[in-house]
Amino acid sequence: MEKYALVTGCSSGLGFEMVNWLLDEGYVVFGVSRSGLDINNGNYIDIVCDIRDEDEVREMVEMVNQNTYGLHLIINNAGIFEMASLKETTSESFLDHLQTNVQGTFHVLRSMEDFLIENETHIVTISSVASKKGFANVSAYCASKFALNGLIESVREEWKRLGVRFSTLKPGAIDTPLWDGVEDFDREEMMTIEDFMHVFSMVVDSPPTMQFPEISFMHKSGVLE
Repeated sequence: MEKYALVTGCSSGLGFEMVNWLLDEGYVVFGVSRSGLDINNGNYIDIVCDIRDEDEVREMVEMVNQNTYGLHLIINNAGIFEMASLKETTSESFLDHLQTNVQGTFHVLRSMEDFLIENETHIVTISSVASKKGFANVSAYCASKFALNGLIESVREEWKRLGVRFSTLKPGAIDTPLWDGVEDFDREEMMTIEDFMHVFSMVVDSPPTMQFPEISFMHKSGVLE
């Protein structure tokens, strides 16, 4: 029996790695991103979609509907991250964090309700330790991730009757291209993508009776500050 997964924010970094791991595991994968992703694999279905835009999300739903009746795995990964002091954070940047990291996930979850498979669908959300602890110079990011937690916790309660699993990963800093333009941080004290994938694969491969409402993990040196 084929298993179907949908991954948002898949054009680079963690999303790209998760898509390729899922393909290796035999999933049919819908990859959702604003820029698209060219993967030569018959089980990969690329969907160009800005999840902030409801019309584009509706088009995404149509494409999913043309290929499957249900999703076994939904991975909320799309997000943005910018560093700036509170004074230097523009209203536009603050709003963009909320629209991408929170409202975009809201659009995806609301649109995917008809694709839930009772007692099977697993919803994995990639959050951050910044959803639990505030850090200097990332007020917009922290606010969006705190809000994302509330959204996921509410939907978890709403869909509990369906036996849907919810796992939320809250990693510390990971050495990805996200940090390429950021100075003054020792990337040797960040986790590698392989470190992240170790936890991700464990969560996805866990028994169907298990979920991880909150799983925090970081480099052995602790939280990056």
